[in-house]
Amino acid sequence: MSTLTLDFTHIDGTMLAAVGGKAANLGELTGAGLPVPPGFCVTTEAYRRVAAGVPLDQVREVLQGVEIPADIADEIRAGYRALGPDAPVAVRSSATAEDLPFASFAGQQDTYLNIVGEDAVLDAVRRCWASLWTDRAVAYRDSNDIDHAAVELAVVVQLMVDAEVAGVLFTANPVTGRRHEAVIDANAGLGETVVSGSVNPDHFVVDTATGRIVQQRLGDKKIAVRSVVGGGTREVAVDSTEPCLTPRQLRELAALGDQVERHYGSPQDTEWAIDGDGRLWLTQARPITTLYPVPDSPSNDGRGRRAYLCVTVAQGLYRPITPMGLAAFRLIASGGRRMFGLPVTDALAGPGFLSDAGQRLYADATPALRSRLGRFVVPRVFDVMEARTAVAMRSLFDDPDLTVRPGSVKAALRIAKVALRMGFPLRLAEALLRPDAAERRLDGLGRHLLAAATPTGPLDSRARLELVIQALPVIPTILPRALPVPLAGFVTLALARRLVGSGEGLQTVLRGLPHNITTEMDLELWRVAARLKADGIGPADLSVDDIPPALQGFLDRWGHRAVAEIDLGLPRWSDDPSHILGVVANYLRLDDPEAAPDAQFARGRDEAEAMIQSLAHKAGGLRGRVVRWALGRTRRLAGLREKPKYFLVQTLAELRRQLQHVGAELAAAHRIDTADDVFFLTLKECRKALSGQDFREVVAERHESYDRELRRRKVPQMLLSDGTDPEAVAAPPADGAMVGTAASTGRVTGIARVVLDPVGAHLEPGEILVAPSTDPGWTPLFLTAGGLVMEMGGANSHGAVVAREYGIPAVVGVPDATHRIATGDEITVDGAAGTVSAG
Repeated sequence: MSTLTLDFTHIDGTMLAAVGGKAANLGELTGAGLPVPPGFCVTTEAYRRVAAGVPLDQVREVLQGVEIPADIADEIRAGYRALGPDAPVAVRSSATAEDLPFASFAGQQDTYLNIVGEDAVLDAVRRCWASLWTDRAVAYRDSNDIDHAAVELAVVVQLMVDAEVAGVLFTANPVTGRRHEAVIDANAGLGETVVSGSVNPDHFVVDTATGRIVQQRLGDKKIAVRSVVGGGTREVAVDSTEPCLTPRQLRELAALGDQVERHYGSPQDTEWAIDGDGRLWLTQARPITTLYPVPDSPSNDGRGRRAYLCVTVAQGLYRPITPMGLAAFRLIASGGRRMFGLPVTDALAGPGFLSDAGQRLYADATPALRSRLGRFVVPRVFDVMEARTAVAMRSLFDDPDLTVRPGSVKAALRIAKVALRMGFPLRLAEALLRPDAAERRLDGLGRHLLAAATPTGPLDSRARLELVIQALPVIPTILPRALPVPLAGFVTLALARRLVGSGEGLQTVLRGLPHNITTEMDLELWRVAARLKADGIGPADLSVDDIPPALQGFLDRWGHRAVAEIDLGLPRWSDDPSHILGVVANYLRLDDPEAAPDAQFARGRDEAEAMIQSLAHKAGGLRGRVVRWALGRTRRLAGLREKPKYFLVQTLAELRRQLQHVGAELAAAHRIDTADDVFFLTLKECRKALSGQDFREVVAERHESYDRELRRRKVPQMLLSDGTDPEAVAAPPADGAMVGTAASTGRVTGIARVVLDPVGAHLEPGEILVAPSTDPGWTPLFLTAGGLVMEMGGANSHGAVVAREYGIPAVVGVPDATHRIATGDEITVDGAAGTVSAG
């Protein structure tokens, strides 16, 4: 078998038939009821008719009746004759919206195979033009926010390859994400059966580097499409149990794919054919647009695969981070590294273990996986924070590239040294023995952090920027002093579990926790809604232009909070109160007094106290008294887990205010377009902008990229350096099974409401909230929810804690919940079993 030597500037036997759908002097078209002026553009006129509400089938009918202008038709005829007498050709569409970095448009427009004769080619060209307006193409453009009026379509005519075998080749695994792994689907005859999905093809996976066939799964291949002499195609029945391709052909296909990928510089989705002489043809190549980008980490030394953990997803944030938000994380991490006595080369660039991919922040978790201490500690932390990440980490323990290596003792000693220097054990003991004093000390840390971010007098923009740069590295230094306080509450919970002998009833103890600042915020907003309702204000009366005084008081106290609030670049509620107005409108619709959040919280508190008495009585004697003390301390301290993050968010809001002043000056100087564009720069770039550099084009490009990333639905919580998503490699659950982590006991059946972004979300009282993840900005929605399902999170993640406090049944860490559940589905959430089922 011979392999095609590729010339990437020309495919043998190809000509461009028509570009842009331009036509002239067409007079009056019939069928759509609109007049058509002479000298019009087919694309523009079609868009005008679609915008006017003309059904798409009528628009296509009109376009298919267009008489192609004589000069263009003559050019097409001449090009076709040059291919030889009655040459069989493929007539294929190629639109300007195809093969974009974020949308391939594969199969959205039409292709016509084995077309023979000049008139048939002209007819196929018209039908290709019309296919720009198929229902699927229009819907695809809508879903990707592509302007219909800006799209044009060309038609490509290629000599047909009379294929014995054909199919599709991905140069990276589109399911697992692994790069340099060729995934091949093949069937006898033309590739149409594989592309259209009308057959179960043979499926092969080949390691591109070694040529090893990793997987072979034979399909039933019941039909094939063959060319017909004289034009057209026909389906023929096939009865074969043999593979379509030999091992040699598979390796040659993998090598061809590698050649194509290296030429274009990115993984490719290709179509190919092998003719009767055994010659391999490449018929199409486009970028694979669904792969998640691989972190470009300075820590990747090339010695084996590395594993990366998505820091922002672990914090409940799926959406991309603004450039300023990423820059802030890098500087915070540099402060943490200094705290451990480690060198920092460039504080603004951040430590080498941090990288971003898909505008999310990833940390190199390889050292933890290669360490016995890391393997023992880190997955256990994620068991309670984000259970799916813990499972993904443990799945990598047997990876040859991530085996345990020496060095754990040195890292442990460094951590212990910092903990002792920061007084971690003393703070833990103080929290257990003197919780009120510990809380006062904790609040003092918050005031100290906020003071570091607040100017003491008038500052110019340069000084404000330097204040931000100096304040961010201070943030991690409070953690060793702050974390022991809430940690003490979970230490006593573990003690009680051991004394009682099981975890039964302990989730109830965590309901209605006092001293949780996020719960305090939510309940205050509920009280504001109650006052508004008493004053006769309804949902329709709320407006950002006329904030009621009671609600303004809430914003004065809590306006520094926001959805995705750990991103320095996102607006706070005080900047844009639309989300809060929407939440209050939901509260105003709640009529059942028993379902009121303050009533639910009070019931949860009473049930928790009753459970403590029950567990203490069950333990009996001295053991029972210790159980009562331990669980009392748990309730006193565990709610404080929200305080360190609250201090972080409070500080970020003040730093954001300083950067807004910087942005206002840059906008006035025309170096950015608006003041808030400063958040699409980095801290380094802000310095350059203040020195006179114009960043308007850079910011515009970043806005476009950010908007594209907002549409991404799948973000791996862990990712290997070869692109593999460990969770995608794991065996899938049984059909229909939705299993996660039990987070809040109770069982509820209700209507699901899938919410990807809480801003503007409408949740009817009693509906079950289904979300990718949550942060404190989501929690006002919890107050009217009947239940909670989250794709991410663990038993002690933020969403789980708040759900328990409100007595809402919750299951977290449910893979692909927002894909598998649709708004309006009736589902049952069992918060004790950790399951979600239909009906």
